[in-house]
Amino acid sequence: MRATTTLSVVLLAAAGIGHSVVAGLDADIARVDPFKDMKNRPRAGHGMNVLLVGTDGRDNITETERRRYRLGGAPCHCTDTIMIVHISEDRERASVVSLPRDSYAETPPHTDQVTGKEHSGHPIKINSAYAEGGPQLTVRTVENMTHVKIDHYLEVDFTSFMKTVDVLDGVRICTSEHLKDRYTGLDLEPGAHTLKGGQALQYVRSRHTDASSDLGRMKRQQRFLAALVDRATSSGVLLNPLRFRDVTRAVLGSVRADRGFGTDELLDLGRAMRTFSPSSSEFTTVPIGEMQYVVKGLGSTLKWDTVKAQRLFRALRDDEPLAAAGARPRDDRAARVDVAPQQIHVQVENGTRTAGLGRRVDAALAATGFRTTRQPVSAAAPSTRRTVVAYDPRWDRSAKSLATALPGSELRAVKGLGPTLKVIAGTDFHKVRKVRAAQVEQGESGVVRGDEVGCS
Repeated sequence: MRATTTLSVVLLAAAGIGHSVVAGLDADIARVDPFKDMKNRPRAGHGMNVLLVGTDGRDNITETERRRYRLGGAPCHCTDTIMIVHISEDRERASVVSLPRDSYAETPPHTDQVTGKEHSGHPIKINSAYAEGGPQLTVRTVENMTHVKIDHYLEVDFTSFMKTVDVLDGVRICTSEHLKDRYTGLDLEPGAHTLKGGQALQYVRSRHTDASSDLGRMKRQQRFLAALVDRATSSGVLLNPLRFRDVTRAVLGSVRADRGFGTDELLDLGRAMRTFSPSSSEFTTVPIGEMQYVVKGLGSTLKWDTVKAQRLFRALRDDEPLAAAGARPRDDRAARVDVAPQQIHVQVENGTRTAGLGRRVDAALAATGFRTTRQPVSAAAPSTRRTVVAYDPRWDRSAKSLATALPGSELRAVKGLGPTLKVIAGTDFHKVRKVRAAQVEQGESGVVRGDEVGCS
């Protein structure tokens, strides 16, 4: 009885300390009101939905950091990253859905935050909603598109991201290939790396390591978030009230959150994550139906696959695992490649005098998952015998994956070609071979768990 009584006292004291050490943190959080005067919102589901947005704010970045991590230039005051983070009602699962920043969206009626002008609903790229109407229009647009009710809003900029990583003493990331991006300065050799704040920011911002562009960047962001969860849950931070306070203070001192995200919510999340492991988290990207959906005044956008997206967001509303909504059987007969076809952009040219060959090759590649332009053209010299895969040397891995799908094709390096690979169909074209990524990858509607994307 004495032992039981002592244990009870310790538990109560620990709970009291836990609340007391974070009770003062509310004052450290910059507040926004993204839900002000919002009406006709989606019905509340089960669990908790947090809209996590990453902006390109860099006001508190030092000049040394700007030069070292390539953070110069003027911010666009838009959202580089948009994720819906769903915490299940039993607090045993976190589901993360990335919304591509160039997604085609339609805003609800609103007042322009900059000009004060009243706007009716109009087409927009989803990342521009923040520039027009701030957090409120961002939340309204996301709810309008997904029919998922957002419970909390959390906004992270470059400074808060770097602080989060540094206060955890870095995050371990693994890569099987050399990642180099001259725009952000990222340069990672194959292997395991512990990234501190600035280098971690380069990792999640890079869009030019391969032809996958923003889709590849979102995948790296998801990998990083899985590694961040692993780091937070395995380092003892969540079991030590004082350490939890220090980490939380460092992070929340430079983020913005809604008024309802306070001490109780922090403790609730902290307690839930104590039992988390990488396998407790799952990640996906909203399914894309059309990769280059051109809209007048907006240019090229990404249009969601309506049916698959509705299925995915229904799973969030019903508090169900995403894998059940988006999983599909793999074709084990497909050839293994380094880069998934869904990440490779292709322009097809008909290099022969055979009418319709370009359309046939384009359709066959698209059916296998490659992101073709759907607008094949005629080559300058219609006398190609052997099918050619032309590529910029920076995208050589993507080129090899594409060539695998075209048996017998010739690889031809062309400096300055850019991220879109070119297929010049020759008279030897027979068929397109099915391919899929050798490593665990997300397809256009695939779901992966945190333990599938971390270091082995």
